[in-house]
Amino acid sequence: MEELGELKNRLLEMGALVESAIYRSVQCLAQKDDNLAQQVLQDEARINQMEIEIDELATRLLALQQPMAADLRFLTAAIKINNDLERMGDLAVNIVERALALRPEPVVQPLIDIPRMAQLTQSMVRKSLDAFVRGDSELARSVLLSDDAVDDLRDSTYEELVRFMQEDPVNVRPGVNLMFVARSLERLADHATNIAEDVLFLIQGVEVRHHAEARD
Repeated sequence: MEELGELKNRLLEMGALVESAIYRSVQCLAQKDDNLAQQVLQDEARINQMEIEIDELATRLLALQQPMAADLRFLTAAIKINNDLERMGDLAVNIVERALALRPEPVVQPLIDIPRMAQLTQSMVRKSLDAFVRGDSELARSVLLSDDAVDDLRDSTYEELVRFMQEDPVNVRPGVNLMFVARSLERLADHATNIAEDVLFLIQGVEVRHHAEARD
């Protein structure tokens, strides 16, 4: 079905835009770069528009083509992935907003575990999209296994930031903003995990959401 190819290409285009937004949001945090912040904010409108267009295309195909088996799984997965990508774009904006709030504050070095969290999360996003492109179930499963590592880094970051804020009241504002950044990164990892689970559903027809034993 030619329309399925178009739908896949649109998802990949949106995925590339989201991946770029995440990268820029993290760089904006590290470098305090207003230009990167503005680019992420501008791209959000395009991501939102693409989400609407892709949803309309997938819904139309479901209604008019009455797909069966693998094609039906693809359309179902595409609708879910589309939603996850849009939410990831929102989270990139959230990180930028916190980065802008941190601009007048002294830099918290070395930003605790946030750079490591960001690196791992970006890797999960990239792998989940690559797994979708390649139809690679093993790559998708590797994303699921990384989710716990991000959760662990979030917990250690929270603990370190609490200690940082307890040292001096002046640290509370940057500490709270960095906690929100860590939370956004953890949610990005969750959405990458959702995409990986959708890829497994697409390839193998198995549902692994909420069933940790199926990830082994």
